[in-house]
Amino acid sequence: MYRERLVTTEVNSENAHRLKRLLLEYHDFRQLKAAHPLLDDTRQIADWQAQRLKTTHQDLYHHPGYHTGLEFLLTDLYAPAGMTRRDDNIDRIFPKMVKWLPDNLLNTFAGLVELNLVTQSLDLELAEWLAERGIRTDQLSGTAYCEAYRASRQLPIRERQLDLVADTGQQLDRYVRNRSLGWLLSISRGPAEMAELGDLHSFLHRGYSAFRNMDKVDLLIDRLINREQQVMRNILNGHPAPFSLPSDL
Repeated sequence: MYRERLVTTEVNSENAHRLKRLLLEYHDFRQLKAAHPLLDDTRQIADWQAQRLKTTHQDLYHHPGYHTGLEFLLTDLYAPAGMTRRDDNIDRIFPKMVKWLPDNLLNTFAGLVELNLVTQSLDLELAEWLAERGIRTDQLSGTAYCEAYRASRQLPIRERQLDLVADTGQQLDRYVRNRSLGWLLSISRGPAEMAELGDLHSFLHRGYSAFRNMDKVDLLIDRLINREQQVMRNILNGHPAPFSLPSDL
């Protein structure tokens, strides 16, 4: 709907160019995905992976200091479904974003967009591989998932996915330490709803609250990434229990 607005908006900085390019790529991918016959399968794969992540990291997920942050990561940053309007609104206000937001914040937004694009593209590829072999995603097993994972041969992209989680998580943590951001979000709720941007405002407020209430976010991110790197190695090496990790990891 708003692709022309993205195309015609002039940008000057490198970060603004990156955000514009990624928003265009993500916009086109979302249109492709919305009309794809395996749309429901991609959602089921995303749900399966979100549950797998909760299980693998259950000690962190149920930790009172980390639960809200990890829930935001799985439901908002990973965004398996239900974020179409939020994404459309980002496209819609892009001209104002590049005009008013600090350049480094544009870079953070670009990282979030790329993370969504990479994650959902990988999910779609898995769905296509499984469909070709008649494997139902509503009955997906760990064995079938690992077979599809190895067959995709997308190791560089999956490594990029983990890098994006680490980078954007650390950047978001730095932003929420700025108290003025919380004040700005609190006074902007009404105007955001009047401009039909309530869903986008809610997303930003949830992210702010989740990260604001966490301590030692850098340690959490390091632990998550180290664990997921081990899971990746386990899958690629054909480990019989790839999602079971040592207690000291």
